[in-house]
Amino acid sequence: MKLSQLVLAAAISVSAGSAFAAGCKIDGRVSIVGNEFPAIHAVVEGAKSCIGDEIKANLTADHQKINVAGMTSSPAEYTSALISNASIIALLNEDLIRPLDSLVEKYGQSLKPNQLIKINGKIMAVAFMVNAQHLVYRSDILAEAGVQPPKSYEEVLVAAKAIREQELMQYPIGGAYKAGWNLAQEFINMYLASGGEFFEPGSAKVSINNEKGLAALEMMKALSGYMNPDFLTHDSNATNAEFRAGNVAMMNMWGSRAATLTEIEGISEDVVHGFDISGPLIVGKSSVPASTLWWDGFTVAKNVSDADAEATFVAMITGISPDRLDKKTSSLAVWLIDGYKPTQKARGVSDAIDMETKPYPIKPYMGLLHTALGNELSDFMQGKEDAKSALADIVSAYNSAAREEGFLN
Repeated sequence: MKLSQLVLAAAISVSAGSAFAAGCKIDGRVSIVGNEFPAIHAVVEGAKSCIGDEIKANLTADHQKINVAGMTSSPAEYTSALISNASIIALLNEDLIRPLDSLVEKYGQSLKPNQLIKINGKIMAVAFMVNAQHLVYRSDILAEAGVQPPKSYEEVLVAAKAIREQELMQYPIGGAYKAGWNLAQEFINMYLASGGEFFEPGSAKVSINNEKGLAALEMMKALSGYMNPDFLTHDSNATNAEFRAGNVAMMNMWGSRAATLTEIEGISEDVVHGFDISGPLIVGKSSVPASTLWWDGFTVAKNVSDADAEATFVAMITGISPDRLDKKTSSLAVWLIDGYKPTQKARGVSDAIDMETKPYPIKPYMGLLHTALGNELSDFMQGKEDAKSALADIVSAYNSAAREEGFLN
């Protein structure tokens, strides 16, 4: 799979554009809400280089909890939400973002065709990077334990056992297993790797209460036995901190985080020199990666003036313009920006693309399942209920939400 093919969750088409000069000047309000990690900060920093009205940004891990409310008022609090192929669903369902076709035509010459995300024939977002989770590991610890870098989660368990038995580390596995969104995402990865389908064909009826769902949960439980006992509080930030502290030998981590994992002060030389990455892991005999492909991009709010919408689009295009790519920014992500050349630290995401990792599914009701998974899985992970009960609870919670939203009768 090539980068130009990977935005599979929406129809992509070419839009003509006129020239857009760097060093922009805006005349309108710009207020951005989005996730918080280095690549996003780089984009927003570029947007803020525009001259004119003040450009504000609220970058937080809780962005999905506030972007809908912040774009519902009129005028909207936020003029742009930075989203992924999952988080755009809520904004589309609530009709909170505007088509960008005219703005792309006027200012989008620097954009490549695979950046233009079309929903029902209209450009609703501009993608600027692609992401996936993949293996990050300590090559020195694995070598000392006498094991090869794992390619499957079964091999991760074998390696973890050897590391613990040789008293190299007590909790050699890390993961973003924080109760809620992160924990749900790990189930989604594991379930996809088993060949599972989330919904019955052509239906909103959920389809995870089966042997593949049970196998996914049992693997997650087995992995947690080698994690810090507080694993249900560990998001990507906390998991990275554990790796940087030398407490973790293997973890499933986002490429956008892995790229800068060892580039802060205070990390020991052992961690820096032992750091290595490879592609996504598989499960059992399946060749399907236990990961999902994501794109990140920007939208423009519907409930703002045309002047604010134009200023926002111009600022965001400046933030992702090709002249923003330098040695520092190129290492932060796998960019969908003209002129980007993959760095060595991008090979985990590149491997995910080559392995034909499935995109996170864009369905109107996928967010409801993600929420149900996040709310219901922690009891199982803590040993308070068995896997069958956990799956039944998830289906029940999803069905209630889907009926309330009109997706199920």
